[in-house]
Amino acid sequence: MRERKTLALAMNYNPAHRTCDGGGGGNTESSLPWARFSSWLECVCVVTFDLGQARGCLGDTQFSFRLHQSVGRRGSWFVEENAYSRDRALAHFYGYVYFRQVEDASSLVLVSRLPYAHLFQSLLQIIAPEYFEKLEPCLEAVCNEIDQWQSPVPGLTLNLPVMGVVMQVRIPSKNDKPGGSPVKQAQKEDLLPAPMMLSTIHELDLLKCFQSFLIHLQILWELMLIGEAMVILAPSPTVSSETVLALASSIAPLQYCCDYSPNVILGVTNPFFIKTFQSWPHIIHLGELKMSGDLPVKVKKLAKLKTLDTKSGIYTAHKMFLQKEKSLIKRILKGIQRKRPSEVQSAILRRHLLELTQSFIIPLLRGLPMPLLEQTCFYGMLILCLNTVIRVCFSDPEFMGTLEYAGPRLTSVQKGDWVGLRKFFRSPNFDGWYQCLHLEVVCDADLLGWTKGKSEVELVDLVLKLRGKLISKTHQYLPVKEGALENLEGYLQTIINSVP
Repeated sequence: MRERKTLALAMNYNPAHRTCDGGGGGNTESSLPWARFSSWLECVCVVTFDLGQARGCLGDTQFSFRLHQSVGRRGSWFVEENAYSRDRALAHFYGYVYFRQVEDASSLVLVSRLPYAHLFQSLLQIIAPEYFEKLEPCLEAVCNEIDQWQSPVPGLTLNLPVMGVVMQVRIPSKNDKPGGSPVKQAQKEDLLPAPMMLSTIHELDLLKCFQSFLIHLQILWELMLIGEAMVILAPSPTVSSETVLALASSIAPLQYCCDYSPNVILGVTNPFFIKTFQSWPHIIHLGELKMSGDLPVKVKKLAKLKTLDTKSGIYTAHKMFLQKEKSLIKRILKGIQRKRPSEVQSAILRRHLLELTQSFIIPLLRGLPMPLLEQTCFYGMLILCLNTVIRVCFSDPEFMGTLEYAGPRLTSVQKGDWVGLRKFFRSPNFDGWYQCLHLEVVCDADLLGWTKGKSEVELVDLVLKLRGKLISKTHQYLPVKEGALENLEGYLQTIINSVP
């Protein structure tokens, strides 16, 4: 394994020295030094390595990772003030790496709170080769250019110049139609043509990521939905990180609320991890990617996972609840044979997974206890909901029985035991989904009307409960509707101002 040798550049922003960090990114007023830079990047790092164990993937490679943000670095007690922050993950940083594997190798790393993998990897492809030739003066020039970019406001199409190249991108918005085409939406903007147009800034090539286990995509979707622990062993960091990100996105529009750094879903490249993670319930061992239409990965029993030279496969004891969608597999395989564009193939896969998740989620909305918030004892029910996620309705035999005839089968042709997926209710994915819906109800509630005639103690208690319970649930990014969090913060500030 390579050992980190030095951290050559990881500078905090300093207005006097014009260094390369946004300094936390909490404020993006244009009058502040490096404000626009910090709205895109947290810092730029250069990491050098000693030459250690030789690997088979020599040359340049790109990959990404995610790490937890340290406690106390959030710019606001509730949510960052800027419009673009709604697309940020409040609890994590994302690292985008361009690694040159030669002796005394260096990695150029962009650290951001924006999960825009395609954008930042494309940016690295432009600046990294120049950096390795011209070193730090090149980075300073690039950082100055990024500091001139307009902040990434959701819904806008932007021209981003860097090193003589202009990237044209559209910042995704929660108002976008699921599965819509960012390219068509961008064409409505009256912008000058750019030599490099990115059709997406965050979506991956799903065909490339899923092809080796396409015929088993159904089983992996189920494992991701119910939040099962999983290890991905891949031949390169690129394949490992892209597979993890693709799987995490497979349950959209649900937010994947488990952790895909060491904890729940983990991507590795060293085969010695097979022995370390033999006790994990699900292991995906990927070989070299083949684009010829071959599908080498098979589902195998965990008992066969014994040696370092274990063959590629999905090692799991999980039995699928739903049947395979053979028509989808045939359609994709036919597209591969006919050399259908990868973008079209990925769109087909993304649409299928989206409809699958929506078919599972929509019937559950009937069981949500949201009407409780409309009762006269609003405050008591609010505090109850903030302290615990209510699952009573989902364990009710009568409600679960309705799913047999009025559940996902009404909107999906997928056959199988949909009710068997109820393990979802015990997963972090359910917590995130429920808390997101509940948060929107609270944001829309008449909090100001309720506060009339209430004592100072009750008002303070309400604010503390909201901050201490509800806000802790939003530390992990939850995709609530536009303006909901801002409304709630405004209500709370009004309540605070009313207290002597």
